[in-house]
Amino acid sequence: MLYRPQRNYGCRVHDQYRYFGMRTLVLENDKLRISILLDKGSDIYEFLYKPRDLDIMWLTANGVQNPNRYLSTSPDPTATFIDYYEGGWQEVLPNGGPPSTAMGAQFGQHGEVAQMPWDMEIVRDTPEEVSVRLSVRTKKYPLLLRKTLTLTAGSSELSVSEELTNVGEASVRYMWGHHLAYGKPFLEPGCTIKLPDGVQVITEAEDSPVTAPGRIKRGVRHAWPMAEGRDGGPVDLSVLPERNTPSEIVYLTGFGKDGWYSVYNPNKGVEVKVAWDAEQFPYLWYWQEFGGTKDYPWYGRHYNIGLEPFTSYPTHGLEEAVRNGSAAAIQPGETKPFTLRIGVVER
Repeated sequence: MLYRPQRNYGCRVHDQYRYFGMRTLVLENDKLRISILLDKGSDIYEFLYKPRDLDIMWLTANGVQNPNRYLSTSPDPTATFIDYYEGGWQEVLPNGGPPSTAMGAQFGQHGEVAQMPWDMEIVRDTPEEVSVRLSVRTKKYPLLLRKTLTLTAGSSELSVSEELTNVGEASVRYMWGHHLAYGKPFLEPGCTIKLPDGVQVITEAEDSPVTAPGRIKRGVRHAWPMAEGRDGGPVDLSVLPERNTPSEIVYLTGFGKDGWYSVYNPNKGVEVKVAWDAEQFPYLWYWQEFGGTKDYPWYGRHYNIGLEPFTSYPTHGLEEAVRNGSAAAIQPGETKPFTLRIGVVER
């Protein structure tokens, strides 16, 4: 890599950077700059749309943190994720949500790969296209995950192609997802979310132990975008409300084969579009944090949403997903593919 030709035009890969002491990969072309923490989960903490100098990813008040530089004062399985969480976009595998146990293995918040270092190799490096392959092998489960990120000249879209392989001799159940979170300067009240026709909104029971009260009636399904509010009135989930609206998370399903959504800011005239293989990831987690959480870890400081394609639901860990039948399964030697595309357009 030391003698790889360097380029300051067209598509390019910067693979010699360190950010807060972590290996950091940058992909860019004339439209996008995408920054990836190779030493921390392959997190994408920057997805900058260059024509407007507009980053669509949410950045927390704590920002990027290097987990190797200090120990959490409460090194529990939740804090080891939350205390170093910078926002942005994480890969989640094999546990989604709080600590959980499966097949004798105990998983922390959002599983393993979001906190692990990833390997990287450059697949293609031309002015017309750059492509890199990232890979990680979980410690607690016998899983190998590879993903290829591709950026082409003149395009404001990133393409992601993945393969998950069971390298063990036993079948395992898992949760796998993409934890995409959007915030300022892109996100603000009045932004709108579009989804395919026929999508259903799944809510949890009122006595769910880790779900915020939220705005809508729990324990029932609603037809997107309208839901019945806790007060009996209608709630339009497709329009982002004012600050200090109660926080909550719901789960969307009914996408068929091809999942997609868009988030549009009418004030800026900018839209984020995401498309994915909904046969592999049939659920979309819709996390809403509008400044209503006044205690740990947000303290009313943030206005953000997460729209997160997942294999399974809810955000209560793998044990619950196994119990409700939504946990995915992979056999010894089997490989599961997944594709996702995310882009930014003006309209």
